Amino acid sequence: MATSATHPVGILPSQSLEQLIADGAIGLAQPAGAKQIQPASMDVRLGFKVYRVRASFLPGPGHTVAERLRDVALHEIDLTHGAVLETGAVYVAELLESLALPQGVLAAANPKSSTGRLDVFTRVITDRATRFDQIDPLYHGPLFLEISPRTFPVLVRTGTALAQIRLRNGEARLTDAELAQVQDKEKLVDAAHVSIQNGVAVGVDLSGFGQDGLVGYRAKRFTGLVDMDRIAGYDVLDFWEPLHTRHGRSELILDPGQFYILASKEAVCVPPDYAAEMTPFDPLVGEFRVHYAGFFDPGFGHASAGASNTRAVLEVRSRDVPFILEDGQIVGRLVYERMAERPRSLYGVAQGSNYQGQSLKLSKHFKTV
Repeated sequence: MATSATHPVGILPSQSLEQLIADGAIGLAQPAGAKQIQPASMDVRLGFKVYRVRASFLPGPGHTVAERLRDVALHEIDLTHGAVLETGAVYVAELLESLALPQGVLAAANPKSSTGRLDVFTRVITDRATRFDQIDPLYHGPLFLEISPRTFPVLVRTGTALAQIRLRNGEARLTDAELAQVQDKEKLVDAAHVSIQNGVAVGVDLSGFGQDGLVGYRAKRFTGLVDMDRIAGYDVLDFWEPLHTRHGRSELILDPGQFYILASKEAVCVPPDYAAEMTPFDPLVGEFRVHYAGFFDPGFGHASAGASNTRAVLEVRSRDVPFILEDGQIVGRLVYERMAERPRSLYGVAQGSNYQGQSLKLSKHFKTV
């Protein structure tokens, strides 16, 4: 089996993930899908069963997820023919993937971009875990996924990919000084004045896109369901309310509990030798959360992958009080990490992508406006 000595320090690229599968460090209950392995991440897929549970949980030291499910599961649902997951409920699904992490290799998880854009909250859980989405060193065991649709009911089945994992060897995060050097060379964001502090600052664009001044979308409530495996199958207006600039004012009042899709003020890019992640919400910024899905693969928005002027789409949910967002206001930061080596193909090149070159874009499930 591969060890950390096999890999240079950094995020493991697609070819290393394929080798880990061959070595048995990543177990698959079914063969890998055609687009499952991305340049710097790998989709994890729903298994054969999902459990409706009373509440979210972490198993804690000394307990497996299966043991805890015996206490908190309300009922078991077969996924082989598909099942609807309702809003406001919490589910835990077994995954088709398992891990036997080599020495020195760490793993972390995040919702897929399409999952986050539908306001489906997911977190990976492992046996004996004391935190979500962070997988302990040398972990050997199954993977489970907590799923909680917040806005739309969703249809899923065995093989549906809602989350992704990223593996790294050692500490790969760039310091602010290193980020400044890469910004000067690669223009990670195209802002005239770039704020670099624990990552590169990203603002929100409320100036309006197109002739109608579209600034974003607010999710409707009490809609039909979304099949997570159906591409371009739904009319936007059945699920979303378009939002436009009004009276020349570049601001947006976020209503408590509502879900919004917005876009970054800056075009962003990820050079081929790096990967990026949108950092978690900073409570000092305001009473809202930005970005459920945080992984950006090498080549995202980069000229070498045939892209330009690519925005980061922001999934935004206000918390307990209304909050006024202003055009250009900083809403998150991109953290960059080195790749252990350059992936064989960049984001959106070999497999295509629904989001390369995007501006303000809903998830792939909706027809192009």
